[in-house]
Order: sequence, then structure tokens, then C-alpha cells
Amino acid sequence: MELTLEQQKLAKHLFEAFKDNVPLDQNDYVNVVHDFDTAYEVQDAVMALKNEPTAGYKISLTSPETQHMFASDSPLYGAQVANRFVKSPYVLDLASYNEPLVEVELLFTAKVDLTPDMSKETLLKNTTVAPALEVPDARFKSWFPKLDKYLVLSDTAVGGAVVSGTPRDGDTLTVDELANVSATLTYDGKQVGQGEGSEVLGNPVASLEWLVAKLAEQGKPFLAGTQASTGTFLLPPRLSAGEWRVDFTGEFGTVVLQVEENK
Repeated sequence: MELTLEQQKLAKHLFEAFKDNVPLDQNDYVNVVHDFDTAYEVQDAVMALKNEPTAGYKISLTSPETQHMFASDSPLYGAQVANRFVKSPYVLDLASYNEPLVEVELLFTAKVDLTPDMSKETLLKNTTVAPALEVPDARFKSWFPKLDKYLVLSDTAVGGAVVSGTPRDGDTLTVDELANVSATLTYDGKQVGQGEGSEVLGNPVASLEWLVAKLAEQGKPFLAGTQASTGTFLLPPRLSAGEWRVDFTGEFGTVVLQVEENK
């Protein structure tokens, strides 16, 4: 598919906004992208301009609530470069982001190449699973929850950063366990949210399964070492300066994100 001149400009502007942290006005890009296939092509163009390998993916719109907010009947994925996957405890400079949120997720990492013929059980056996806090962020002003779904997708599914804790080997887990994992999110010691793995397409492994199949449909492999943040357990609050902490059940432990505002 060949992008139009306006779509090429969108990709260039998204890359520049990513690099310089100067957000775009979404009203300037109304009707530039009309469908999912084109939006993925724009995303690919943005990633090509970053000139770095794709280290993993984030999956968005994995609950009925978030799909309704963005008028979508399907999840979306966004490619991520390596330096956007970091380890807990992590210190994040709020000034380096636009209008970030915070999500509670599980991060899968492939131990072997994953293929769409694998069952959920086989996918889990061939991955590690880590607790995570994701920081979604867009390259547009006033983006949540009003950004057009095709712009969300073009903008690498509003990828920001993924902060992960200690991984567990999928060999030690069952698919049902992941649906029943619960997590409590706190901000400066006060609880701000709670959710379960079942909020993510019924099971986070189902989200990974969707991603592997979607990539294969597009001719993209899911190679060993590739990471995937599979969707939020709860509706994300806005990120602000202070300590964010999520405590998981099922021996998944804790992830800590310290947010500072260095102007």
C-alpha cells in the first residue's frame, strides 16, 4: 500500500512529535486516515523513521469499555523500540512525556518464535510473564479519550513506556491462573484502582494470541525475545508526579514507578 502525501506527512509529524515531545493538534489530521490497514501502514512509516529495531508491542483496546470509548470492535497493537521497556523500580521524568496515563498489565516475552498455530497453553509455555505498569502517551494534545481510533493506531497505539517487574516462567503457570490474577494500583500510598486479568479479552493470553495472529496476517514474525504488553486490568488514571505502585496476586510481586517533574 502506498501512502498519500498527507499520510506521509502525518507519519513524519508523528515521528517529530515523538522525538521533540511537541504535541500535534488532532484537528489538523481529521480524515487523513480512514481504515485500520492504512493506520498500520502509517505506524510502520513512523517506526521506519525511528530507525531502530522493534523490540516489542503494546496492545490497546482490550476491554469492552475501552473499545466503546474509541468506537472500535477490535484491539489495536503498537510497535515499541527497546528503550521503552524498562525495569522496576524506575524513575520517570514527567516533562519528557505529553499527557501520559498509567495502566496495569502483564508483559510477555517470547522464549522461542511464536506462531499463530500455537494454542494458548503452548503460547504460555513458551513465554515468560512479568507484572508491569504501562505509561501510554500520545503525540496529540487532549488525546484521552477523544482521539480518533485511526490516529491512535497510527501513533503506535499511543505507546509510551512499559515498566516491568520480575518475570515468571510460563512453564510454572496455567492459562486460567492469568485470568484470575488481580492487581491493586496505589498512588502515594492511596488505592486508586483494582482489576483482574479477565478484563483483558477474558485472559491476557488471549490478547497475546490475538497479537501473534494479527502480526502473522501482516507478514510480521513474533521472534524469540520479542515482548508484548497485553492490555490494562483497569481504566487508566492520568499519570502525575509521585510514587505509583501496583501489587499483584499469584506471586507476581510488585512494580514501582517514581514520577518526577523536572522542568
